[in-house]
Amino acid sequence: MIIEPIAYFHSPLTSKFGIPRQSGLAEELPGRVVFTSAYRRPEAVRGLEDFDYLWLIWEFSANHPTQVTAPASQDNQASSSTPLTVRPPRLGGNERVGVFASRSPFRPNHLGLSCVRIEKVELTPDEGPVIHVWGADLMDGTPIYDVKPYVAYADAHPDARSGFVDKHEWMSLQVEIPDHVASLFTADNLRALRQVLSQDPRPQFHNDPQRLYGMPFAGRDVKFCVDNGVVQVVAAE
Repeated sequence: MIIEPIAYFHSPLTSKFGIPRQSGLAEELPGRVVFTSAYRRPEAVRGLEDFDYLWLIWEFSANHPTQVTAPASQDNQASSSTPLTVRPPRLGGNERVGVFASRSPFRPNHLGLSCVRIEKVELTPDEGPVIHVWGADLMDGTPIYDVKPYVAYADAHPDARSGFVDKHEWMSLQVEIPDHVASLFTADNLRALRQVLSQDPRPQFHNDPQRLYGMPFAGRDVKFCVDNGVVQVVAAE
């Protein structure tokens, strides 16, 4: 099967570093789904305005797979480009689980699945129908292969077990942004930036309070460090 993008995602986040590890964690992070020319027709999204959430099927387009060798078996004698085990951040970045028991971005077909909240469906003269969403975990420029409405009766399972996620609580960080930096962002982008940073974008095995990190956001390079559960933003260049 050959699939082609039907849309591209646009976000204030222009690199992998800083992308929320799941959709909905930074619920005020804005984004836009802009269709390719073949699908820039109002009828393609007719009725979508009656839904609150949307599934996006997309590609981890910024990932470069590492060559590893899969165990030999009757069905698999060749090497695989995808690791068979991964280290989820929720487990501290050191404990391994199977790739199919995780939400790791390093997957055999590089496909992502995200549930996002619809803000509005806008009909524009230049880009056709544009879907404005909140809370996506996609970087700017991500190709999207399909869009499907979220339906609660089939998609919601509130009592479902969640494996290791149930056993390891994720602790959000406190975020401090000085006024001279905060003034560089719109109110909406500032709220989104706080939420993104509160999720701790660092690799989970990093714990150096003197280390300075840089994260592209809304056209600026945000510099910050982390100490004792607090993110301190020092600049936005």
